[in-house]
Amino acid sequence: MPHDPVISIVDDDAGVREATTALVRSLGYRAATFASGAEFLASARLDDTSCLITDLQMPGMTGLELQRRLIADGRHLPIIFVTASAGTQAREEAAAAGAAAFLHKPLGDETLIACLDAALAAQ
Repeated sequence: MPHDPVISIVDDDAGVREATTALVRSLGYRAATFASGAEFLASARLDDTSCLITDLQMPGMTGLELQRRLIADGRHLPIIFVTASAGTQAREEAAAAGAAAFLHKPLGDETLIACLDAALAAQ
């Protein structure tokens, strides 16, 4: 690919970040990882991220708060939410704001790959 997409991964769990990064790189994409939404927002990767994969529940800024902040700043990039537990309200709020997908942990690689492919194709 002439311009490999950058997939940014925001999760407070280092093991999840590492596993997701390995999967993303195995697909030929570039990966950037962040331990928090604030870290991602302050990064140089903010402008070249093609898709964001983020945990929903994190200390400090939640995934939904990160989504709201991006939208408020005029940034509309595909976001795939991944969560261990979330109610219908969180799913509905994420979807209403344009989330590309809302997945529950544990999830198979195939599920994340399909969602990532769909999110990138929709751009």
